[in-house]
Amino acid sequence: MTLPALPALPELHKRLQMIFPEGSPNRANCTWEIAARTVFVMLYIGAVEGGGTWLRPDQVTRMTDKQAERVSDSQRLAWTGKSLTSSKGEIRSRWYAVNTRESIRDDTIRAGLVANGVVVEREGLATTSPAPRYALKRSFAALFDPQLAGKLLDETIVRWQGENLTAGALARITMVRKGAVAGGEHILVKFPSGETRRLAPGPSSIISKAVIEVFAPRFLQLPGVVFLSESKNKVVSRDDDLAKSIGLQIKAEKSLPDIVLADLGPEHPLLVFVEVVATDGPMTSERKQTLAQIAEGAGFPLNHVVFATAYLDRSDAAFKKTVDSLAWGSFVWFASESDHLIRLHEGQPKVARKLSDWG
Repeated sequence: MTLPALPALPELHKRLQMIFPEGSPNRANCTWEIAARTVFVMLYIGAVEGGGTWLRPDQVTRMTDKQAERVSDSQRLAWTGKSLTSSKGEIRSRWYAVNTRESIRDDTIRAGLVANGVVVEREGLATTSPAPRYALKRSFAALFDPQLAGKLLDETIVRWQGENLTAGALARITMVRKGAVAGGEHILVKFPSGETRRLAPGPSSIISKAVIEVFAPRFLQLPGVVFLSESKNKVVSRDDDLAKSIGLQIKAEKSLPDIVLADLGPEHPLLVFVEVVATDGPMTSERKQTLAQIAEGAGFPLNHVVFATAYLDRSDAAFKKTVDSLAWGSFVWFASESDHLIRLHEGQPKVARKLSDWG
């Protein structure tokens, strides 16, 4: 039996982070160190699709640094057989404790590698069977060939991503990359009216552009931009005629959000306040209350007002930092997953809806 070539563990870990860049679904589960060690052991024993060898999670816990350096086929095959037998006594310097196998199985293999379609499960095994059941997909395993390097490695990974990641995953990765490298050139934003504006470079402007060009036409019937600001220039654009037509008095005051949209499609226009968050400044309860007063002052009943926070991606530190301060009754939108919208439903005591009511 010919076993696949093994890269050094640090190189394997680096490649995982290239294969699953920022924005990839379940990225952490596929790129943390325990994932690298899991993939390493699968390659070490030859657990690759079509080869007839499968991994049992506890084999990862049994590996040691000393054993990982023994890379001849005979040494690897000998260890593979031994690793599936009952262990007599403690394994010195093992990579992980015995009870870590459940975490490796659930958090790394199932939630990460299987979920992203790079690990397959052996068919015909009972759920409770202790038999080995996991193997790397052949095309994925090929990405760790030490012969691949430099430009050829980059091109191979990009080609693999295009063939194996979903359209949604690829779109999310692209958007996150844009936010990560935003800088240098001004960002051109096209309004629903056809007019254009240039925003200062930066992740906030990337998100603002997505709100106006993607969110607005996706979730509003007949969208219009009433107000747009940015951190370096409080007022970038304001449409006073549109504001007056819906009774909104715009003042360049601190209480205004980053973006004010209007939906002129419904019988009663809808007012949408959007906070753009690249680092901080979400739609908190206090912020929502202040904006609600502005809306009511313009004659808007609250059932015709929407409050939202826009982020680049749900894996962003900005979202994790501010999620616990988001206002109930507001919406959350991610530019990297533009077809989806989170509603922070504000239930009332004794009248909260049951799950069955949502259909």
